[in-house]
Amino acid sequence: MGVIKRGVSEIIPEDDLVRKIEKSLKTKTPLNVKLGCDPSRPDLHLGHSVVLRKLRQFQDLGHRAILIVGDFTGMIGDPSGRNKTRPALSLEETRKNGESYFEQATKILSKEKTKMVYNSEWLAKMQFADVIKLASKYTVARMLERDDFTLRYKAGEPISVHEFLYPLAQAMDSVAINADVELGGTDQKFNLLVGRDIQREFGKEPQVILTMPILVGTDGVEKMSKSLDNYIGLSDSPKEMYGRTLSIPDSLIYDYFLLTTNIEKKDLEEIKQQLERNSVNPRDIKRGLARELVAMYHSHDEAVAAEEEFDRVFVKKDMPDVIPIFYPTADDLKNVTSLTAATGSVSSKTEARKKILEGGVYIDGERITDPFSPVPNKDEFILKVGRRKFHRIIRKNQ
Repeated sequence: MGVIKRGVSEIIPEDDLVRKIEKSLKTKTPLNVKLGCDPSRPDLHLGHSVVLRKLRQFQDLGHRAILIVGDFTGMIGDPSGRNKTRPALSLEETRKNGESYFEQATKILSKEKTKMVYNSEWLAKMQFADVIKLASKYTVARMLERDDFTLRYKAGEPISVHEFLYPLAQAMDSVAINADVELGGTDQKFNLLVGRDIQREFGKEPQVILTMPILVGTDGVEKMSKSLDNYIGLSDSPKEMYGRTLSIPDSLIYDYFLLTTNIEKKDLEEIKQQLERNSVNPRDIKRGLARELVAMYHSHDEAVAAEEEFDRVFVKKDMPDVIPIFYPTADDLKNVTSLTAATGSVSSKTEARKKILEGGVYIDGERITDPFSPVPNKDEFILKVGRRKFHRIIRKNQ
């Protein structure tokens, strides 16, 4: 229980979990520990790792990890935390995303000990009469207890009837696999509670709910998200992972150590005291966090190399050892905005202009502040965008 409770927000109910574990030990039967995968977002980051790491701990304790890819429920779209209807996906899209999710998730989970299933296996077989019967087991009043539904209802935002079916469909996943425990973020609490109720309705022993905190992104404000560009990706290169980790605010250092690393409890307590007493420069502690994360997802040697590279480029202001070469076209060379966007360092010309106006674009070490600045008439030069993106620009021989 000490391992399981680390970093957890809630266990509902904790007594039931203790009883289930005692029974599991006595009968030598592993618990079915369930985690639902959102197939609309196949690119995983450290925010996803928080609950995946908890699932890995259950695996290490001898229990059965079951990843449920919501290929069928993905066609509804999870309304959790939404102020409007989420766009639905096709079955083909959800399947493809599910495969990508599994490959990335097994950077944390034991691939051999993880069972992955698609919920279309049972949900697609339900007849309309089955859906009506399922819907009769939950009231509209209970659904409207959900914060996101309540806010949308009061604001006059439309709520489609099919969105009420999402938590019921997710609950049927728990019925289908006889889930003993279901994991999720705190934003999934309502859906997980519905699972307990529906299991009872089908004569099953209710699952225990275990919720994990939502990891705040590198901006220190919003939930970690690729769309907000405040993420640290599980597939990031060692250099990117190290650099992004150093960009988190000092206030998040302890939470990141607690929720995303395997650091021992005594070492975690020491870090907490160092931060509270200001006895160590937080940047030095953060460097330790960055090394730890790179070593976890890559290797110790790559963590050391990433730190040395970071120091060379950003502390000593040297160039990285390897800089990608970019051969611009005539259109790319219209101005610095066009060139910056063409290298892929930013997502669009609009983003390029914004980055230039913010003072984040350099050519041969000189800051560019005018988005319409002409490109230097040189055969070769270095374009730097932000703190970590470099390109060696080489004009093609005319």
